[in-house]
Formats: sequence, structure tokens, C-alpha cells
Amino acid sequence: QVQLVETGGGLVQAGGSLRLSCAASRGTIRLYHMAWFRQAPGKEREFVVVSSWSGGTTDSVDSVKGRFTLSRDNNKNTVYLQMNSLKPEDTAVYYCAAGFRSGGRSPLEYDYWGQGTQVTVSS
Repeated sequence: QVQLVETGGGLVQAGGSLRLSCAASRGTIRLYHMAWFRQAPGKEREFVVVSSWSGGTTDSVDSVKGRFTLSRDNNKNTVYLQMNSLKPEDTAVYYCAAGFRSGGRSPLEYDYWGQGTQVTVSS
């Protein structure tokens, strides 16, 4: 079983940057597709970006292309989400997720979740 803990959220002005971290314990991320989702108040959880178990960004939602980058350090058992050119509409709780069988856009494909970290972008 993998336990995930996200850190790095906070308040930032529009146009700014943040880097989120997701540290895994009780398991290794090498075997998992690793993704970031987000959930804004009153909205469903939304897929943001995923990296396959072999590494590299494999898919991301159009609204973050060119701005968000997922990277993974298997030696540190950690994945990161670098977020640049942030917009107020990026405001949400961001969740890290690990999926063993597949790494698609549905939350149902993921086996383990972190507790989330709040990102607030002011205009």
C-alpha cells in the first residue's frame, strides 16, 4: 500500500508559480502511473496531468498545457507539479494519485490518493 502526502500549496498572485510535491511512503512510485487532479469548490474532481510508470508526462488537460509540468524522482519516491503562469481559475485543492493498472483521466483508475493541498490564485 502506498501513502501519499502533498505539500507546497499556498496563495499566489496571478502569473506566479508554485511547485507541489507528492512524497510516497510504504511503497515505491516506480510501479505506478502518477497523476495530479484538482477540485474546485462545488465542482467535480478534475484530471490535470499524468506520468506513466516509465516516466515522462504522458497526458495533460488542455487548460494547463505549456504551464504545468509533472516530473518524478523515483529515487526520492516523489513526484512534483511545477505550475507556472497561474490563473485564478487554477484555484483548487490539488491531489496526487497513484494508479497501478492504468493512468488515464478518470479518478476511478487510481488506487491511492493523498489528502490534498490548497492552491489559491488571486487576481
